[in-house]
Amino acid sequence: MPLTSPRRSALVDQVIAQLRNQITSGEWPVGSRIPTEPELVELMGVARNTVREAVRALAHNGLLDIRQGSGTYVIATSELAGVMHRRFAGAEPRHIAELRSTLESSAARLAAERRTERDLLQLDALLARREEAWAGGNAELFVAADVSLHMAVVTASHNDVLIELYADLGELVADWLRADVGAVLDPAAHLDHTRLIEAIRRGDGDAAASEAAGYPFVCLGKEAGRTEEAGRTEEAGRTEEPVGAQGPGDAQGGPVTAAGG
Repeated sequence: MPLTSPRRSALVDQVIAQLRNQITSGEWPVGSRIPTEPELVELMGVARNTVREAVRALAHNGLLDIRQGSGTYVIATSELAGVMHRRFAGAEPRHIAELRSTLESSAARLAAERRTERDLLQLDALLARREEAWAGGNAELFVAADVSLHMAVVTASHNDVLIELYADLGELVADWLRADVGAVLDPAAHLDHTRLIEAIRRGDGDAAASEAAGYPFVCLGKEAGRTEEAGRTEEAGRTEEPVGAQGPGDAQGGPVTAAGG
């Protein structure tokens, strides 16, 4: 096993620490492309090989994704978040819904007991941002606003371990919501979160927990409805029987359609 220069190793570690700080501080948010290798060399005043080694280390740890011909992108805010994203990216949607329901209902109950006036102001602001994003019709902005609101509910629990765990799941939740919402927002599929925030405001832990626990499964029902509808259409094609244009949540008793977790 070849030995490396302690001085060079220490320099690489310093560059890794600086790049990681850019990510964890939010300067380089998840989904953003970081500066190019020549730009980082100029900004940091180190050799190209040092930058390359540091970027590869963060990619190995799951914070960065190196895409040939496109650039290097932030995909997680911590090593644990990167591991979780890789490990659970292909998980069953129901399992993700069950995890979200468990964590978010517990957090909402605690938030109803512990929220401060500052927490309530933040929740109100993020709820308004979520509604504005929905009204604007931008699916990606809506997903970001929805995740931020749920993160704020968890933050209002004032349980540091729960907050960090949920934050590490953030990009996984965002991916799940993107799949649920789709590229185009459906005006008929809006899922209001006002009752959750009001339950937290009045300190009603049972109501807050109940609201938070149910949201992921409403979204899951929407996805199940899509699958069921596709199955009915496929079956009709095989039997050459006409199929009515009835979607999920219609008068035939299909699942409720709603977007946003």
